[in-house]
Amino acid sequence: MYNEINQTEKTRLKRMPKRGDFDRETINSILDEAFICHVGFIANGHPFVIPTAYGRVGDDLFIHGSAASRMMQSLADGIDVCVTVTLIDGLVLARSAFHHSINYRSIVIMGNAEIVTGDEEKTKALEAFTEHLIPGRWDDVRKPTAAELKATTVLRLPITEASAKIRTGDPIDDEEDYSIPVWAGVLPLAIKAGEPIDDARLDPSIEPQAYVQRYKRF
Repeated sequence: MYNEINQTEKTRLKRMPKRGDFDRETINSILDEAFICHVGFIANGHPFVIPTAYGRVGDDLFIHGSAASRMMQSLADGIDVCVTVTLIDGLVLARSAFHHSINYRSIVIMGNAEIVTGDEEKTKALEAFTEHLIPGRWDDVRKPTAAELKATTVLRLPITEASAKIRTGDPIDDEEDYSIPVWAGVLPLAIKAGEPIDDARLDPSIEPQAYVQRYKRF
């Protein structure tokens, strides 16, 4: 079923609105494929944008960090936050320098984060972070201890005020430039996993799990 997130004054696209997408399934798919979000906020009168890992559970985005982190302390107070995620799909090479571009999928989420206090929910969020990186890993590793949970702040940001912006397709040249004899088109880009590299202290008898050896990012 088509589930569209309502547009707001903050998320309504003013430039290239035809590239906008408010479908929750589209937004979730971009969040699930990317690894890093950038968290923008103001603390003590100064703007900050911090890259960090995240996890998604349903319609909520979770970020975590040290309890001593300035970002986590600031966001835990309920201040306004802007989270962005971007995936690069290709370089768009036009016949003119002016019309070069990038094919991309991006997300902007606005709102106010709230702190997660219960150990059970914090553990579920940390599971989401781990599974977001590599599905299947959570079941094989040691779970967080009480001390680790206490040292970690987890914040929930509801994905209720959000928009996607997507560019796909060929370069768009001026009509008179199509006769210029230079190659034009799209150079696709993608994340590709290499061969697993053993930890220096790994027991040599231990082989990487199948989800490591066959890892592929969407």
